[in-house]
Amino acid sequence: MRRLLAALALLVGLTAAGTAEAQNRFWLENHSGMTIREAYVSASRVDVWGPDILGASVLPPGQRVWVTPTFGDCILDVRVVYMDGRAEERRNVNACGLSRIVFGGGAGAGAIVGGGGDPSFNFVNGTGFVIREIYASSARLSSWGPDRLGANVLGPGQSVYIALPASGGCLTDIRVVFMNGAAQERRNFNTCPVGTLTWR
Repeated sequence: MRRLLAALALLVGLTAAGTAEAQNRFWLENHSGMTIREAYVSASRVDVWGPDILGASVLPPGQRVWVTPTFGDCILDVRVVYMDGRAEERRNVNACGLSRIVFGGGAGAGAIVGGGGDPSFNFVNGTGFVIREIYASSARLSSWGPDRLGANVLGPGQSVYIALPASGGCLTDIRVVFMNGAAQERRNFNTCPVGTLTWR
């Protein structure tokens, strides 16, 4: 009896491990210059989109949202609607083989996990203070470029996705300005192996 129970436990463990390997969760990233007001994700085998996964929220340029479908299919259709009403779709995307599905910026349908040459990262405010400006640019450049927060601010614990072109290389200069005007910088920081950077 013990052997039978042990065999069953092993079988359940192997099944769970196999399921964990094939997950259809992903980051939906907005690399366009326009806010996404609606986003839909459905299994490619069905003909209906289902509810807007953003709900009452929107997805501004340069930001991303973590998508956890309520179904187990790997092959998905994704549709976004921009503020001007224009829609864009990705059809028959194998989400189990991706970490990201990107709209805008010529990025295509997605990027494979562990690309190694992508300097983009998720910036997390790990300080106890509100951040009013974030600048991030290739260390090869002499200018900071635009404030990544725009008209927004980043409170403690909040995050923003920083999209950087792979052509700029992995070394990134980052500058943070707090509400009181104090600034911090990190120069020549290798962001390619970093999925998330928590600023402390």
